[in-house]
Amino acid sequence: MAKKVAVIGAGLMGSGIAQVSAQAGWDVVLRDVTESALTRGVDGIKASYDKFVSKGKLAAEDAEAALGRITTTVDLDAAADADVVVEAVFERIDIKREIFTELDKLVKADAILASNTSAIPITKIAAATQRPERVVGTHFFSPVPMMALCELVRGHRTSDETLATAREFAEGVGKTCVTVNRDVAGFVTTRLIAALVVEAAKLAESGVATPEDIDTACKLGFGHAMGPLATADLTGVDILLHASENIYTESQDEKFAPPESMRRMVDAGDIGRKSGRGYYSY
Repeated sequence: MAKKVAVIGAGLMGSGIAQVSAQAGWDVVLRDVTESALTRGVDGIKASYDKFVSKGKLAAEDAEAALGRITTTVDLDAAADADVVVEAVFERIDIKREIFTELDKLVKADAILASNTSAIPITKIAAATQRPERVVGTHFFSPVPMMALCELVRGHRTSDETLATAREFAEGVGKTCVTVNRDVAGFVTTRLIAALVVEAAKLAESGVATPEDIDTACKLGFGHAMGPLATADLTGVDILLHASENIYTESQDEKFAPPESMRRMVDAGDIGRKSGRGYYSY
């Protein structure tokens, strides 16, 4: 019997998680608060499948079958019979906690509740439920169909069984997992990229070097595929600012305190590729 996954949030991350899950044979219910968000999400999934088919990486009939395994809804109750629930909504603790409180009342006792957060402590999200041992972090990377990594995060009370089920799910949809054994803000990957981006932004702000030269140094000196400031533009300067602030608030570690110039860029709407301008112009 096919297993069912409910993905809460049909944005870039949620639709990507739905896409790889359906392709791996899961029945998927994709939930968002508006029909227009769901339409956008499914259109993105179709376009991505078409691209894989045109490149010969996916058979047309397999793409069609995968698409047939995805249903959409605005009703959170549709998650009630899911085996795995993955929350992929906006990175705000109050929104996530509200959703987990609702899911806790709805889903079956043996379901696992996963959050795709990149920086919010899993323990804080799990505390909104009566089953913190069933809550785990599954931090996928964007774009989900292309990126091979999933960061599994153990909350303070996450059980070994829940962690194992999350690994089975993530590996089953084609990801390589790393485990974060202690629930620190930002986990491993967001802490590393935030520290690098914040330091790069400080160097650029103080005129030590240009963004281009800072990125070239990281690419050629460290073998990075992309420099930190180009990465900030790709991810969204606003998203990395928000993540750095979250980690700084939790840790009070100065290396995560974003420079003023980064805040002003976000204030001005210069948030990277999606706005046409960030550390670079697009």
